[in-house]
Amino acid sequence: MVQASPQASVKIPVALTIAGSDSGGGAGIQADLRTFAFHCVHGTSAITCITAQNTLSVTRVDALPPESVIAQMDAVVNDIGADAIKTGMLLNAEIMAVVADRLQEIDCDRLVVDPVMVSRTGVCLIDDEAIATLRDRLIPQASILTPNRYEAQILAKQEIHTLDDMKAAAETIFKLGCGAVLIKGGGMRGKLCGVDVWFDGDTLEVLCTETVGTHHTHGTGCTISAAMTANLALHHTPLEATQEAKTYLTQALHHSLAIGEGQGPVGHYFPLLKSPKD
Repeated sequence: MVQASPQASVKIPVALTIAGSDSGGGAGIQADLRTFAFHCVHGTSAITCITAQNTLSVTRVDALPPESVIAQMDAVVNDIGADAIKTGMLLNAEIMAVVADRLQEIDCDRLVVDPVMVSRTGVCLIDDEAIATLRDRLIPQASILTPNRYEAQILAKQEIHTLDDMKAAAETIFKLGCGAVLIKGGGMRGKLCGVDVWFDGDTLEVLCTETVGTHHTHGTGCTISAAMTANLALHHTPLEATQEAKTYLTQALHHSLAIGEGQGPVGHYFPLLKSPKD
C-alpha cells in the first residue's frame, strides 16, 4: 500500500505573479519567483511580456496576446489557486483591461498592484491609455498599491519633493479606491531616499530602514511588492506584510550582485550565500 506523505495534508501557501519576464534575471517574474521561494511560498506566474535585457539596457519588449495571459491565469487559479496575487509590468491597456476583468472574477482579497508606470529614474514605461486603465480598473481592486515617487506624482497629480508631499499624495491616491498605498522613496533625494509612506485610510506611517550604499539595485520595486505578496499569502496583515518586505529588501540590498557591466540585481537568496571565511 502506498502511504500518503505526512505533508500531503499541509496547505502550502501560493502566490501568483502577473508580470513581464526579465531575461537578465534581476526583476520581473524572475525576481518575484525568487522572492516567493525565499518566503517558503509556492510561486506561480502569468507572463505578460518578454523583455531582452541585461544589466545595461532593455533592447526589446514583446507583448504576449491578452488571451495567453488570461489562459495562464486560469490554468493556475482553477487548479492550484492563489492565496495572494501581485501584478507587475502589464505593458499596455489591452492586457491591463483583461487582467483587471479576470481579477474581479477571481475576487482575490490579497492583491498587490505594482503600477510599473514610470521607472525609478523617471522614464515613462506605459502610455496614457494604459495609465487610465490602471487607475480606473485595477487600482480600485488593490489591497496594497506600491507607486514610486514618479508614479505617485502622476496618480496624485502633484509634485513630490518633501515628506509632507509624500503624505499628501498618499492620502490623495488612497481615494482612487485601493485598500492601502505605499509610496516608495527610492527615487527621493537626500535623507528621504528609501523613506516610504504608508496610508490605509486610518494609519499614516513613515517607514524607514537603513540606507544601503550600493549601485546594484535592479529589481527593488518588483522585489518589495513580491515580498509583500508572499507575506499576505502567509496571512500577515497588509501593514505587517509591508514592514516584513522592507526588512527583506534591505538585506537583499546588502547582498546585491555585482554581475555584468551595469547595474546588478539585489540578492534575493542572501541566506544561502557563504561568508568569505566559510
